Amino acid sequence: MRGVSAWWVAARLRAAPGAACALALLVALTAALAAAFPRALDRHADAGLHHALARAHPDRTGVLLTAPGPYPELPRERREEAVRPPALAALRADALALVEEGLPVDRAQSPYGVRTQRSLEVPEPWLPRPTGSAPRMFLAAQDGLADHARLASGRLPGTSGDPVTAATGEVEAAVSAETAETLRIGVGAVLRVPAPEGPPLTVRVTGIVTPDAPDSPYWATQPVLRTPVLATAPGSSAADPDRYWVGALLLDPEAAPALLGTAGNPIRYWQFAPRADALRAHDTDRLLRAVASLESGPAQARVHRLIGPETDVSTGLDEVLASYGRLRSGIGPLVAVAAAGTGTVAGVTLLMAGGLAAGRRHAELALLRARGASLRGLAGRLLAETAVVAVPAGAAGLAAALLAFPGARTPPTVAAAVAVTVLACLALPVRAVVAHRAVRVHDGRRDLVSARPSRRRAVAELTAVALAAGAVETLRRQGAAGTADGLVVLAPVLTGVIAALLLVRLLPWPLRGLAGRAGRLRGAVGWLALARAGRTSASPVLPLLALLTALTTAAFGGAVLNGVAQARDRAALLAVGADARVEASAALPGALPGRLRAAPGVEAVTEVSLLPQARVWEGRHTVPLAGVDPAAYAALAARTDLGAFPAGALAAGGGAGGPPPALASPAVAERFGSGPVPVRLDDGTSVTVRIALVRELTPAVSGDDFLVVDRAALSAEAARPTVLLLTGDRPDAGALRAATGDAGSVRTRAEERGRAVDSPLQSGAERVYTAAVAAGAGYAALALLLSLLRAAPERAALLARLRTMGLTRGQGRRLLVLESLPQAVLATAGGALTGWAAVALLAPGVDLTAIALPSASAAVGTAVPRTDPWSLAVPALGVPVVTVGVAVAQAWWSGRRGSVTELRAGDPG
Repeated sequence: MRGVSAWWVAARLRAAPGAACALALLVALTAALAAAFPRALDRHADAGLHHALARAHPDRTGVLLTAPGPYPELPRERREEAVRPPALAALRADALALVEEGLPVDRAQSPYGVRTQRSLEVPEPWLPRPTGSAPRMFLAAQDGLADHARLASGRLPGTSGDPVTAATGEVEAAVSAETAETLRIGVGAVLRVPAPEGPPLTVRVTGIVTPDAPDSPYWATQPVLRTPVLATAPGSSAADPDRYWVGALLLDPEAAPALLGTAGNPIRYWQFAPRADALRAHDTDRLLRAVASLESGPAQARVHRLIGPETDVSTGLDEVLASYGRLRSGIGPLVAVAAAGTGTVAGVTLLMAGGLAAGRRHAELALLRARGASLRGLAGRLLAETAVVAVPAGAAGLAAALLAFPGARTPPTVAAAVAVTVLACLALPVRAVVAHRAVRVHDGRRDLVSARPSRRRAVAELTAVALAAGAVETLRRQGAAGTADGLVVLAPVLTGVIAALLLVRLLPWPLRGLAGRAGRLRGAVGWLALARAGRTSASPVLPLLALLTALTTAAFGGAVLNGVAQARDRAALLAVGADARVEASAALPGALPGRLRAAPGVEAVTEVSLLPQARVWEGRHTVPLAGVDPAAYAALAARTDLGAFPAGALAAGGGAGGPPPALASPAVAERFGSGPVPVRLDDGTSVTVRIALVRELTPAVSGDDFLVVDRAALSAEAARPTVLLLTGDRPDAGALRAATGDAGSVRTRAEERGRAVDSPLQSGAERVYTAAVAAGAGYAALALLLSLLRAAPERAALLARLRTMGLTRGQGRRLLVLESLPQAVLATAGGALTGWAAVALLAPGVDLTAIALPSASAAVGTAVPRTDPWSLAVPALGVPVVTVGVAVAQAWWSGRRGSVTELRAGDPG
């Protein structure tokens, strides 16, 4: 049997090398795309995680273990030994092994040491005192200073002579360059730190160091070690705060016992910085569990047994991971939508390729069955024949994906490539087994006239339609959260299934009606084309399913991308208030509006007098107040759709006396009512207004609280413009900054929109989505070509016969075009309608905020898919174009071959 199978495979490959090469190319391409998809997602997800970790401060991403100093009741020698480097290093080794069980650690950026828990006052008179209070200092003996800093002057601190103890009166220290510059500390400076008992501890500065990487976890986890801060004394008044400098003195680790003699309450600490390049997005849940265990779980209990029961474990890594996880969970289902649609179309294309091969060899396989071939033997031979081509092609596609996207997980990649290869191998055998279950000598008609769908098929189709409709309705009601994620993924496929089944059932009815009308016209070409289209032997289910799924996926994908774009535009508009914004804390120059009007792209400039801290009701409330010209500002609000209002309703002289009207936000209107509202301005003057208009948004101010009044009601000083809102056709940011100079800051809507993407996960998801939709469109075109190629031999023979009866070449072209157009037009109309319906039905359940806007963005409403006419029309119109092109090409090629050659196809000799 093995010899026969090998002979069979070799003979078949020699008989149809073109078909074998085409199948290999299709399988290799599909396997490469299927294998590349999870790897591309992993790459973008990992980049997003690393970006999130890089944006977070090291004191949030690192794990910090702190333990109080040794108990005062212990002998002094034991207390001193407990803070020396050997004891701390031993505990660090054990703690490192524990932390690394769940979290990869960057050992080079994970120091340990001893420092005072409280800053200590240093009463040296030559140190700077901003408000009279003496500066304060932390004393820290941290390991690895020489490896993470370079000397700017002096030398590193050390110890000499006898070991340092708690009674030592003088130690050496270094300070960072920023500390030395801010506090005016030089090499050789002496600082005296008061002790609770006895003389103060003398600290002699021996060197000034510059951090090699100031933002690295070594320095940034405790930033006061490198950068002094200006602190406010507790209890000082807000009007006249008492402020003082806080810095750090860096001691040699061997000098740590000296901290026991101070009043700083020394603590021991061990920092563990995560190794970001070793963290993977798919491990987020495991990392969260590991961090939770360290903070309040079994790992924390082990830390307490190892170091002491009072050891504290603190980290913000869980918050960073949880925030990233929310972003990823919001984006994942949307990307999977395109993947499911493209995967369905690719799978249908592979099935159609198998069906094309089975149809081309129908007579051959029927003859083998008639001569006694068993179904099992026939399926085995076809499987071996296909596997010889598909398995190497699938392996080549897998290798291409592995080389193109290194560094991602391998199991999902291999699983995707194997699934494609298995489907390609089984398509032909399964189709052949189904078609040749019974042995037939003659085949009857296989068109729609004789093919009557069975009751079982009708029940199955109705069940599928009911399930799909129920799933879509569930998604619409519940949204894309929780259990509805799977429904989001399958949404285009489900709507495509419903449309395909309905269209296949409805296809014969309009064709029969058109054929009847065409029969009454002169000429037989139209009637013959419509009659054949209504009775074609090619099953339209798979091609229609592929086309409708691809068109629906493209329409839904276009709606998603359009919704993302509109949400970003809206967020940028809310942040800027117009196409561009020039703002200053003081009044802008009077000539500036004229210069800005002359800048490229600027059409109008609206002046606004913005007072961010206007005091209402004698200072009990502060509200941003904007003074505007009512006519110009009303035009701006109408153009930007940010709280449009009639200009006359805001004019100060428009009412019949009384306070001038004001436009307010709902929160301000609810707080102050519609009566007179006294407002004190920054220049000391006051104005009383009444709230006449309420709008949720306004161009000049972003936020929930604002008042807008006519500038004529303000004093001359308060009415001077501090904000200029510019509208036009993409104003040139460079020209605006050149015209503004140092007078104010410039923000443009286009620049704000560019800041909407703050994670590689968002931009990567957009690219993957676009690529998946494009691949689905390509597979849909290929499925259409396969559908047309399946009927090509029959159409060529028909043309040859009709030409012997006098059919001209022009009539032959019209015949093939008219025969192919009904299904193409049906797919075009059905695809456009299905895509529109999918967006209309599914959009309320899909939230695009995660993929559209930064995670820290202010709420601008829920971003939902928006129908994009181009994504509906362009792919749909491509179907009849391809169909007509193939029909014309086939008619031309058949004319070149000639009728006799076509009718003798397959004859020996």
